[in-house]
Amino acid sequence: MMAPYIHQLKQWPQFSWQNEELISLLAEVRYLQGRLLGKAELLGFELRKEANLETLIQDVIKSSEIEGEVLNPELVRSSIAVHLGLDYKGKENRDRHIDGIVEMMLDATQNNDKSLTDDRLFGWHSALFPSGRSGMYKIEVAKWRTGAMQVVSGPMGREKIHFEAPEANLLEKEMQNFLTWFNKDQDIDDLLKAGVAHFWFVTIHPFDDGNGRIARAIADMLLSKADRVNQRFYSMSTQINADKKSYYQILEKSQKSTLDITPWLVWFLNCLKQAIINSEEIITKVTTKHQFLVKNSSAITNDRQHLVITKLLDGFEGNLTTSKYAKLTKSSTDTALRDITDLMEKGLLLKSGSGGRSTHYQLNMEK
Repeated sequence: MMAPYIHQLKQWPQFSWQNEELISLLAEVRYLQGRLLGKAELLGFELRKEANLETLIQDVIKSSEIEGEVLNPELVRSSIAVHLGLDYKGKENRDRHIDGIVEMMLDATQNNDKSLTDDRLFGWHSALFPSGRSGMYKIEVAKWRTGAMQVVSGPMGREKIHFEAPEANLLEKEMQNFLTWFNKDQDIDDLLKAGVAHFWFVTIHPFDDGNGRIARAIADMLLSKADRVNQRFYSMSTQINADKKSYYQILEKSQKSTLDITPWLVWFLNCLKQAIINSEEIITKVTTKHQFLVKNSSAITNDRQHLVITKLLDGFEGNLTTSKYAKLTKSSTDTALRDITDLMEKGLLLKSGSGGRSTHYQLNMEK
C-alpha cells in the first residue's frame, strides 16, 4: 500500500521541526545576510539601484527557467527598468507576459508588509497568464483549480507520479488555513517562515499552473521582509535553478514523509546561504561596470558607443559584430565601423576572430 502524502495525514498542516538542527545554520545565514546588506549600503544610492535591477533580472529569468521557460534577458531588463522608473535605452521593447511576471515579483518584494489574500494571489496568477493559456493549453486563471493535480514525469503510458495535490473541493479551506497562518504574526524567524510558506503552498498546489513561481514569490516576499529592505541583492530562484534536481528530490521526499519538515528547512536554508554567498558576483559586476564607465567616460564620445559598451558590461549575449552594433544603435554599417574603430584605437575594444565574417569585438576589461 502506498504511503499517504503529507497533506493526507490526520494532523495536517501542523508542521514541526527540530530547532537544534537549524539554529547554527540559521545563525550563519543571518550573519551572511547582515554582511551582504552592509556591503550593499556602502555601494551608494545609484549602485544599489543597479544591484537591485541585476538581482531582479536574475530572479525573474531563473524562476521561469526552473519551469522550463526561457525568457529574453533584454525584455526582462526592459520591463523591470520601466517598472522601477530607471533610465534604460531599451525600454521601448516590451512583452506582456514578461511584464506580468515582473509585476508579480515586484508586488511581492516591494509590498512585503501587505496582507497576502486570495484576491492578491488571483492577481498574480492573472499576471502570469494574461492570455489564459499555458503554452498550447487553456487553463483556469485567477481561481483555484477545479480538477485533480498530479506532478508526473516520463513518457506517455509509463508516467511516474511524484506527487498528488489535495482534491479541488478542499482548496478553499486549505488556502484559508494557509493565508490565516501567513498573515498572522508568528513566533518564528522570517527566514524559516519563508521556507515553511514555500513548502506549504507548493504542496497545496492550488492553481492549474504557475504554482512553483508563485511559491517562490511568496518566499521572496518573506525574505524581503526579513531583510527589512524592499530591494533585492540575492536571488533564491537562481540558486534553486542551479540545484534543481535536489530541489525536486527534497520536495518529493518531504511531501511523502511526516509533518516534521526539518530536512526541507535544512535544504532551504543551505540554498539561501549559497544564494547570499553568490550575490557577491552581482555586487562585483555592478561595481566593475561603474568603474569602467567612470574611468573611460572621456573616451566614449557618443550615445551609440555608450549604449553598446553598457550592453557589453551587462552581459551581451553572443559576439559583438559590426552588423550587430549597427542594429543595436539603429545606425549604418559605416557609422558602426567608425565607432568601433574609434573604440579600438582608444583601447576599449579588442578585435577577436580570424577575420572576415568571424570578426567580432570584446571589451578590454584591463581598461
